[in-house]
Amino acid sequence: MGNDKEKLNAKKTELMNLTKAFSQEYLNEEYDVVIEKLISKMARKRTVPFLTGKIEIWAAATIHAVGTVNFLFDQDTEPYASIHDICDFFETKQSTTTQKSKLIRDLFKMTYFDGEFATASVNRTNPLHDFDLLDGFFVPRKK
Repeated sequence: MGNDKEKLNAKKTELMNLTKAFSQEYLNEEYDVVIEKLISKMARKRTVPFLTGKIEIWAAATIHAVGTVNFLFDQDTEPYASIHDICDFFETKQSTTTQKSKLIRDLFKMTYFDGEFATASVNRTNPLHDFDLLDGFFVPRKK
């Protein structure tokens, strides 16, 4: 049992280090927080996704998943990185990276303006921030 936990911790640390290296070059501290949170949540799953397969693919997919819900691929946002930047950095194929990213986003039900996985700046600019959903309609939030 202890050996499994050691393997998990080693893979988690490796994944954190890989994503941190990309983040230092292309992203910012807000992304670091969200990426770390996502990796920690993945590590608590019954079947930990990143224990199988190449860790570089999981690193690329993790960044892609977080980047997707935070508009990382929109050239009008800061920071900006392309899918090619991610794949070139981790030496992964775009199709594999996006497939694993989709798996991660589906696993955690990640969406745009996701309260849990959005960066602080995306949360601040959320156009629906001052609204609640009531019976399928957006209504202004009471202050």
